[in-house]
Amino acid sequence: MAAPLRDAGRSTRTPVLGGRLPPPGPAGCGSGPLVPEAGDHGGDAERVAAALGCGVGDLLDLSASLNPDAPDVAALAARRLDSLGRYPEAAAATAAMAAALGTDGDHVLLTNGGAEAIALVCADLGRAAVARPAEFSLYARHLAEVVDPADDPAAPRIRSNPNNPTGRRAGAGERAAVWDEAFYPLAAGRWSRGDVAAGRAVAAVGSLTKVFACPGLRVGYVHAAPAVIRRLAARQPRWALNGLAAALVPELLARADLAAWAAATARRRAALAAAVPGVEPSDANYVLVAAEDGAAATRARLARRGVLVRDCTSFGLPGHVRVAVPDEAGLARLVEAWEAG
Repeated sequence: MAAPLRDAGRSTRTPVLGGRLPPPGPAGCGSGPLVPEAGDHGGDAERVAAALGCGVGDLLDLSASLNPDAPDVAALAARRLDSLGRYPEAAAATAAMAAALGTDGDHVLLTNGGAEAIALVCADLGRAAVARPAEFSLYARHLAEVVDPADDPAAPRIRSNPNNPTGRRAGAGERAAVWDEAFYPLAAGRWSRGDVAAGRAVAAVGSLTKVFACPGLRVGYVHAAPAVIRRLAARQPRWALNGLAAALVPELLARADLAAWAAATARRRAALAAAVPGVEPSDANYVLVAAEDGAAATRARLARRGVLVRDCTSFGLPGHVRVAVPDEAGLARLVEAWEAG
């Protein structure tokens, strides 16, 4: 295990952000404005809203797969603003995350979002196998060399579970050197499948962004053996975890109700599949949807109706969009936009 990797209660805010957009037409956010092309990732609501001439709160952003039942992180953060006046101390937050994972603190490294966790682990791997299409693009971005697992079955593999973007959970017998479990809690109702603890994987990376609907807070983690954690920590910039995040993590974890949130996700996902055509099977808090007009055109059409979805071209799937599972009000708005044509 010491070898390098290469060897406040529920929110009362309305998850449907803002009101409706003006009706289609030159005077509003309709057929006239040009919707900017999708980037490599979702969550680009501000850029789209600016192009459409509306407020970001007028968009229902289903390109980022966030938990609609998360506690109101903004309200909780408002009580922790004193943390901004001192350097961050991550010890308590690390201990809380380790306890949630059922391990010790020296097995966990908190990071500046899941993106930093991926970057640190991939840099340590150097060379690894990533399946294409249909795996998260950040893995390849941060690896020195990417190989196809079909070409080199012996290469250490990094995989998402559930898969991003398909949403399908890995089978019990499927293995990887590194698992990305950012979406696992809302799919399974627990923080991890336990591959690191069982010795089946060298590392797992995760993120609190999705579970607590706080992408701006930037909290991720690596779960691995202490020797791996020490090596990654030595490479990590000092104070990578900001002070507000460090102050909030213990309280957020104490408020987590993963089993209930996963059950709600499954119920809402079934409702989404029944209401929108082309939804493919998923175990996650998002679904892959076949887009008859192609991903780019479907994204642009829905954006003009005030709903933002994820263009999956960057995953190698130009005929699909990824749609986060919304709450009931959000689903009604999505269906209205989808059926408007």
